[in-house]
Amino acid sequence: MPRILLRSGMLCWKTSSAQDVILGSEEGSLQLWSISTKKMLYEFQGWKSSICCCVSSPALDVIAVGCADGTIHVHNIRYDEEIVRFSHSTRGAVTSLSFSTDGQPLLASGGSSGVISIWNLEKRRLQSVIREAYDNSIISLHFFANEPVLMSSSADNSIKMWIFDTSDGDPRLLRFRSGHCAPSLCISFYANGRHILSAGQDCAFRLFSVIQDQQSRELSQRHVTKRAKKLRVKEKEIKLKPVIAFDFEMERDWCNVVTCHMDTTQAYVWRLQNFVLGEHILKPCPENQTPVKACAISACGNFAVLGTAGGWIERFNLQSGISRGSYVDLSERSCAHVGEVVGVACDSTNTLMISAGYHGDIKVWDFKGRGLKSRWEIGCAVVKIVYHRSNATATDDFVIRLFDVVALRMVRKFEGHIDRVTDSCFSKDGKWLLTSSIDGTLRIWDVILARQIDAIHVDVSVTALSLSPNMDVLATTHVDQNGVYLWVNQTMFSRSSYIDSYASGKEVVNVKLPSVSSTEGSHKDSENPVLNPIQFKDDFQNPHFQEKIPDLVTLSLLPKSQWQSLINLDIIKGSQQPIEPPKKAEKAPFFLPSVPTLSGQIVFEPSDISSEKKIAEGDKLENRRSDLPHS
Repeated sequence: MPRILLRSGMLCWKTSSAQDVILGSEEGSLQLWSISTKKMLYEFQGWKSSICCCVSSPALDVIAVGCADGTIHVHNIRYDEEIVRFSHSTRGAVTSLSFSTDGQPLLASGGSSGVISIWNLEKRRLQSVIREAYDNSIISLHFFANEPVLMSSSADNSIKMWIFDTSDGDPRLLRFRSGHCAPSLCISFYANGRHILSAGQDCAFRLFSVIQDQQSRELSQRHVTKRAKKLRVKEKEIKLKPVIAFDFEMERDWCNVVTCHMDTTQAYVWRLQNFVLGEHILKPCPENQTPVKACAISACGNFAVLGTAGGWIERFNLQSGISRGSYVDLSERSCAHVGEVVGVACDSTNTLMISAGYHGDIKVWDFKGRGLKSRWEIGCAVVKIVYHRSNATATDDFVIRLFDVVALRMVRKFEGHIDRVTDSCFSKDGKWLLTSSIDGTLRIWDVILARQIDAIHVDVSVTALSLSPNMDVLATTHVDQNGVYLWVNQTMFSRSSYIDSYASGKEVVNVKLPSVSSTEGSHKDSENPVLNPIQFKDDFQNPHFQEKIPDLVTLSLLPKSQWQSLINLDIIKGSQQPIEPPKKAEKAPFFLPSVPTLSGQIVFEPSDISSEKKIAEGDKLENRRSDLPHS
């Protein structure tokens, strides 16, 4: 018996009997099965090629079958006869099919090369081709019911909507949604936390909206589509290489984002206000060009500091793109570090610049004078640094160390990871430090208490993470996962006031990532529901509160501005009392008096002038009456 492949599009059941279903096999044959009797009714001969997709037509007992050799067969299953056959062998296997239901005799087919073909069933010929539809294999095609609209999706993580409203019948792109078609390398929340900057292995630099997906977009690399069509190459071939590190500041009149690219000896700037690539290219150390590995933007947003694989650190002006000097340690052979520069950072006052070398040396420089102020050796290789008042470094021995830049000493040391640390970030207030590792754990450390307050273990290791400025959402990326995962900070929506009420300490909680597919893991989740591993203690059941204040009323769920004024409620009520009773507004006349003018424009009389005229006219009438003789 041939092996049946139950993939998407391999099954259809629009036959004359509602209890029958058509199944396609890898060997190229079709089988007609009865759902009620669970028996095979008929087996079609096939076309000696693997069946990749199968779809039913608006007409009963007529289906379309797409094969791996690029042929499309429109078949009548009642009489086992082939109606028409199409072929586009130059575009790969047929991966998806869809019939139009708005009255037009159209059949849409998608291939493994990303090309969409539109076939006219009446004329039995090819009507139009969308050549640059996708860069990857097409997964699904679907015509909307009774509408000239075609929806398509591809393996490059994008969905597009095409509409047939042109005079020649060709489709045009109506709207689309897309994301990374390869795993992300680094992410960061931008501005107020409503957007996420993400750089992926697909050479794309994207801005995602956390609230509304319509605002998500890919930053333009200046007419990539036009240049690709002109050169007849794919867009990915002329794009910049993947971004490995970036930094940003608030939007200004000049570029506010700088990026370092894989195996690239220069850095690029971006104007995020217009979502385009900037006009300047930063090229450090033209004499000895090595790939740029680290970057940072000063707090004022005017300067960018770049570190290279050869140990060179140079400062550039973002408005002009001109070099403003380099940082040189005379004891290191005319460079800043002996080996690769792992990271650079600038303080909030443009006073200090911190740099770290791969061989374990951290140096503090004078930002303006570019002179070396101090240095210390860690004793092991450094893989990443994060700056927030104190300087956090992740070393190759799986230990996170915190250094005070002003005091020039180590103040904290966190141990717990058993494999290489992939990323780390501070909370905005600097109280929490979040770290991720190849061992699959994500740990949260309290900097003040110098201990771990929570830890979770995911089945896919975290590669990059970022905490929003409001500390309510955590964004993570994972190994071989194209999406950006968002986690909610439950402590922001609970009544717990102390760390002991929500922290799990050294315990590691296993958490499964949400499945992207609607079918993946849904059956398991329904049988074995996963309970929330973090159990919050109720403040009202805490004996500590009951001993201190027996009748405690908490208003912690409301912002401080709403309940702080209740202390002065009597004063507020007294100050808001009216000084005098309200007065009734004067009634306006039904006909507004006007003044005749030579220009013809209507000019209304002021109320005081009109009242004076009325009084004068009344006096004249009384005088006239007094002059009349008495009868």
